[in-house]
Amino acid sequence: METKRGKRSRPNCVSTSVSDNPELPASKVYHRQETNRQVVQEPGRTQEIVDKYGADKTDLIQILLDIQREKRWLSGDDLMYVSEKLDVPLSQVYRVATFYTAFSLIPQGRHHVLVCMGTACHVRGSPRLLDLVINALKIKPGETSLDQKFTLSTVNCLGCCALGPVLQVDSQYHGNPSAGEVKKIVAGCD
Repeated sequence: METKRGKRSRPNCVSTSVSDNPELPASKVYHRQETNRQVVQEPGRTQEIVDKYGADKTDLIQILLDIQREKRWLSGDDLMYVSEKLDVPLSQVYRVATFYTAFSLIPQGRHHVLVCMGTACHVRGSPRLLDLVINALKIKPGETSLDQKFTLSTVNCLGCCALGPVLQVDSQYHGNPSAGEVKKIVAGCD
């Protein structure tokens, strides 16, 4: 595409060459919306959530929160479906999904386990607590168990420093739990 100065500019689409995919002709150009429709499959519950908000662009964050709450993560198909239905560029949907820590682009466990590593908790033994939790769950921070039951994360502060060190499982806080209490807490999760 020539500009006034004679330089080439990029078109607003994705070009695929033979070297990228031998099954496609080199001249075939896929526009963003066309590509989205090809990849998006069975939206299921995502469609219900988007429809609940009337496909309103201003509800993008709330729609993503509801999908995250329902599925425990945002898949690529979910992001593309939301992009298409709200008529918002996929890059903008992705930007929102990666900006806020409430969103995850990888599958999360049914139970989210947080260990506070803030200063007050650290001086009261949070590294020891983290080791106990790692041993009980058999996963490291940032990982999800193979059975999708637990996701372990560390945080800088849970805002309850007087209880430190603090372990949070879903919405329940546990202050300074012993090794036996950690095992009991983990076993108590369905």
